[in-house]
Amino acid sequence: MDFRLSEEQEQFTDSLRRWVERDYGHEARKRIIASDAGVCDRSYAALVELGALALAVPQEADGLGGSSEDLMLVMQELGRGLVAEPYWATVFSADFLRRGGHTDALKKVAEGSLKLACALNEKEAGHELFNISCTASADGHEYVISGLKCAVVHGAQVGAYVVSARTGGAQRDTQGITLLYVPRDSPGVTVTEYRTYDGLRAADVRFHEVRVPAERLIGVAGEGWEILEASADFGVALLCAEAVGAMEAANALTLDYLKTRKQFGVPIGTFQVLQHRMADMFIHAQQAKSLAVLAGVKVNKVGAVERRRLVSAAKVRVGKAMQFVGQQAIQMHGGMGMTDEMSISHYFKRLTAIESTLGNTGFHRSRFIRETDFSAV
Repeated sequence: MDFRLSEEQEQFTDSLRRWVERDYGHEARKRIIASDAGVCDRSYAALVELGALALAVPQEADGLGGSSEDLMLVMQELGRGLVAEPYWATVFSADFLRRGGHTDALKKVAEGSLKLACALNEKEAGHELFNISCTASADGHEYVISGLKCAVVHGAQVGAYVVSARTGGAQRDTQGITLLYVPRDSPGVTVTEYRTYDGLRAADVRFHEVRVPAERLIGVAGEGWEILEASADFGVALLCAEAVGAMEAANALTLDYLKTRKQFGVPIGTFQVLQHRMADMFIHAQQAKSLAVLAGVKVNKVGAVERRRLVSAAKVRVGKAMQFVGQQAIQMHGGMGMTDEMSISHYFKRLTAIESTLGNTGFHRSRFIRETDFSAV
């Protein structure tokens, strides 16, 4: 498989990196995440202008019809710059709409007038997206949604949600799951926002007898698990790409620090034990990148079983690398590495948050084991 970038991909990546370096530096990001909104409309508009949102939208919905590889490159650059805008939340949600054929909403995503978020998580459900107590009952040509969704990433900064609800089956059944597109301004929607430890925003979203027209179904009522799992794997692949970019930036920051911080009159980078640690950090990041790229390239091109194995393998390897790189980077920066003034602390917190999003390392290790017939190896 040829992983070399095309000329167009290189040009787009360079443009995105230049924008991040020019307009989204450490101090600019700190001001954005400390603001009341927690995001910057001007920065999101820049992403729209660059075409980053249109990449996630099919051509028939006025988008660019970008591949998963294209979106992987975007996420890698956003991870490198710790961009806190609701890009991942919108692109992740747009994948549900793409699979459900919601062209009108996707057109708004491409033009930047609509931001989205996925309301999938519930209290006490852990990482099981099929563990759903939120209900949706049919009432004529409408569905009535009631329930609470928790930790909705950028839930207060968006205009609509992709919601998973139960129209049948027991609470942990994969059958009976229904997916719906719900505008935030629908009567009965209550949003409670809060900051997360990585500087981003999340919200608890309560649906109290929210009425949604039947045409806002995503897929077939009661048969939403296949779309839910496939889109969740796509979201994981994007997160792995973001983590790769963040780890590469963390390694670069640590290497620069080792070259400039002096002890006993010499740069601490001359100490062999720290050189060995830096080499190990590089190896972890490169191994993680290899699996993240493989998952990103194939996530929408292979069958469900292979997709699950690839995505879970990538999340496990990236998760182990995030832990090692993050902890080593903080330790080699010393006490200053824990302070808010040092950008390395922000990378560590974001990597920690990625590890627990859409299934942590332990969850995906277990899923990989379930999906793999080791007796045939």
